[in-house]
Amino acid sequence: MKALIVLVPDGFRDEEFSVPRDYLKKQGVLVTVAGLAAGEARGALGMRAKPDMLLGEAKSGDFDVIILPGGGGSRKYLFNNAQVHELVRAFNEENKIVASICLSGAVLANAGILGGKKATVFATPETVGIYEKNNVNYMGDGVFRDGNIVTASGPEYAQKFAEKILEALRKKI
Repeated sequence: MKALIVLVPDGFRDEEFSVPRDYLKKQGVLVTVAGLAAGEARGALGMRAKPDMLLGEAKSGDFDVIILPGGGGSRKYLFNNAQVHELVRAFNEENKIVASICLSGAVLANAGILGGKKATVFATPETVGIYEKNNVNYMGDGVFRDGNIVTASGPEYAQKFAEKILEALRKKI
């Protein structure tokens, strides 16, 4: 099993990145971190992380799941990022797991893959508006899976989010 985690240059939510990465690695999943920029990235709470590759090098065919951590950096770098939207759509079209936590749920909605699905997001007027605009069935707080899509509402659900991703991966293989 192979996971791709998208890392923004700054403002990612530390535990939404580190908990799924560490948990999946401990469970034998090969985790690759793809950055939007080369060099060290900074988390919202001070964590530092370095990507293994640039996002432009990532191909959906090489991985079983794409994971988008949240945090303010996801709004800045991912909400309207055409390259990320294209990659998310490719994973979805190949029926691979697409997972987002916190604010990054809006990325999936903006990419056009959540229409008619049950999903969650860190609720702000902006993110809830994006869900409404894209016909997403907003589920409130927690962790939800609808088909190949796994979403979580915030950092307090990072561990359950990681567990739900692993469960989805195991059912696919």
